[in-house]
Amino acid sequence: MIVRTLGLLAITGLLSGCVVAIGDKDYSSAKDSDSQWRKKQQENQAQINQFKPGIAFNDVIALMGNPDFTEFLVKDEQQVQVLFYRTHHKRSDGKTTKDECTPLVFINGQLHSWGDKAYQQL
Repeated sequence: MIVRTLGLLAITGLLSGCVVAIGDKDYSSAKDSDSQWRKKQQENQAQINQFKPGIAFNDVIALMGNPDFTEFLVKDEQQVQVLFYRTHHKRSDGKTTKDECTPLVFINGQLHSWGDKAYQQL
């Protein structure tokens, strides 16, 4: 009887650390997460490929969502905003960096140019 009681106490102690997750949260695997960012950067690149100069800043934000990085400066009395959207993978380090993004250059609220060369000319 004592052995049985001690056995039950031991099992109860072990089971007290168990957690049961119930709900609608998505606990995706690493593979799912990997495919999600790949899909997002493909969507970003496809959207950017359709842009034409002159698109309004707010319209781009509405189409693309929040950028990964932003910059703002005043150059020659013009407001220059740069939005960076991830479009190509370079390192599997779990972080998005500017060199994995396509910069979109806006002058006075209108899309002026995009890409590394456009950004370098600032």
